[in-house]
Amino acid sequence: MTIEALAQAAMALVPAEGRAILGIGGTPGAGKTTLAEAIVREVARARGPAWVAHVPMDGFHLADVQLARVDALSRKGAPDTFDAEGYAHLLERIRTDDASWIYAPGFDRDLEQPLAAAMVVPPAARLVVSEGNYLLLDVGAWPRARAAVDEVWFVTGDERVRLERLVQRHVDFGKAEHDARTWVEGTDEPNARLVGASSARADRHVRNAPDGWAFTDE
Repeated sequence: MTIEALAQAAMALVPAEGRAILGIGGTPGAGKTTLAEAIVREVARARGPAWVAHVPMDGFHLADVQLARVDALSRKGAPDTFDAEGYAHLLERIRTDDASWIYAPGFDRDLEQPLAAAMVVPPAARLVVSEGNYLLLDVGAWPRARAAVDEVWFVTGDERVRLERLVQRHVDFGKAEHDARTWVEGTDEPNARLVGASSARADRHVRNAPDGWAFTDE
């Protein structure tokens, strides 16, 4: 299956009037952002850049100053280190307000901090893609976020590749390899197990493989 086919499936979610929100879930390092960005690019090519928007959950990371305040820096990336209520509220507004320019926070990978108003959903957007680890959790404000989304696609793939990709990501953003592996084992993988346990709630599953992306439920 090609990314064009996945983009077509995403566009098929859009109703005759209004807009649709596609959520992309998966464990850390599974390829959620890669898939989201590829779908957004293909939809923009097919329908024009104003027709689609991208709003990642990463912008709702609590800033380090807040994590330090509650002694949670060592657990950065866990469900309670995000502003889940803010994320849910944004998705609800995106669903109901198609007359405004809706600004949303992004995430600066160099700073490892959220960045206010880095993303935007224009009034013309008919499809909004939002990826995040915890869209399928059934605790706290996460069910509100899920309720605002039309479908959630869960990304899967080779676990060894996922782990190496995750370690390399931490190295690329400044950690020594030993520290990166320690962080992955002690912080990312407990989160991954939590996310993986929620995968059965996804509407569709997408496999991230060397030969491309494919739905695994067809």
